[in-house]
Amino acid sequence: MPLDVRPITAPEHLTFLRGQPSASFLQCPSWAAVKAEWGSVSLGWFDGPRLVGAGLALLRQVPRAPRYLAYLPEGPVVDWAAYDPADLLTPMVAALKGQHAFAVKMGPQLVTRRWSADTIKAAIAGGGASRLGDLPPDASDPAAIALADALRGLGWRQDQAEGAGFGDVQPRYVFQVPLAGRSLDEVFAGFNQLWRRNVRKAEKAGVEVVQGGYDDLAAFHAVYVVTARRDRFTPRPLAYFQRMWTSLSGEDPDRIRLYLARHEGDVVAATTWVRVGAHVWYSYGASADVKREVRPSNAIQWRMLSDAHAAGASVYDLRGISDTLDPDDHLFGLIQFKLGTGGEAVEYLGEWDYPINPLLYRGFRWYVGRR
Repeated sequence: MPLDVRPITAPEHLTFLRGQPSASFLQCPSWAAVKAEWGSVSLGWFDGPRLVGAGLALLRQVPRAPRYLAYLPEGPVVDWAAYDPADLLTPMVAALKGQHAFAVKMGPQLVTRRWSADTIKAAIAGGGASRLGDLPPDASDPAAIALADALRGLGWRQDQAEGAGFGDVQPRYVFQVPLAGRSLDEVFAGFNQLWRRNVRKAEKAGVEVVQGGYDDLAAFHAVYVVTARRDRFTPRPLAYFQRMWTSLSGEDPDRIRLYLARHEGDVVAATTWVRVGAHVWYSYGASADVKREVRPSNAIQWRMLSDAHAAGASVYDLRGISDTLDPDDHLFGLIQFKLGTGGEAVEYLGEWDYPINPLLYRGFRWYVGRR
């Protein structure tokens, strides 16, 4: 039977997440306050009186109309194996239609495939595959892959070439370092030779990595703006990070941390660290144009990874990568840097769209594409 899906309070939502083995920080109630330009609603999935699922739906209004895209980033959080997909999704769509949604976008956090660092490095060296998707995985989840077929059968859409619908917002491919059952020495030994050398070089050069607080966000942001100019992306304003800090730390005092790498008094790298349960994410990173030779980026990653291990995390998540394995691709450097940690590339199910109003959905896709 279809579950009952209806709005729940933020405390109910947070209590449910605390009882789950895994949940994205983007599905925490606090994330709604970070995305201040969106509306939001917390939804609960009820099997009789029992709350068995929760999701944060962000609501983006279309221009000049009281209609919304409902977006569940890396959610909802529910046991997909315990219920028929239609029983989970049909009432969810109905509930969001009641919030005046013209379309729903979601990104269930289900892993479909994994590739070890050794497998990827061998493929790059041998030139046998240009993209991760062309490379046989070391592990795959038939149930997650079957869910993709079920979603298509229910009318959900995913653009295989360019990401789901009007583009994946959150990364489909990420790079993670497993920590469960490994000592910190074993994790360090899993780094490649260059990473180990760079961590030691930073230490020898006197790079100091410290935790900062709210008042240090301005120093982080100054380096972040330098990074944006160098890498040619539009930086978020300082107010965004201040809001992120206030909202996430207000929900849990150890939800977010700020790290600063200093050399001779200069802030040469800075990062944010986010934690939900046993999962720690490297969220934002920045590095200065100067003193790159003292390897502050390696030093700050090693400090965050070490702290994640000390906190009992089972995984340290370096977040998004491109799926390219082509050394000539301008995005190759991202996976190359993260490969050095000896972790694994992970493919999620990706983001899926359900058009409630197909005409408005097509118009919104066109509008977003124009922007």
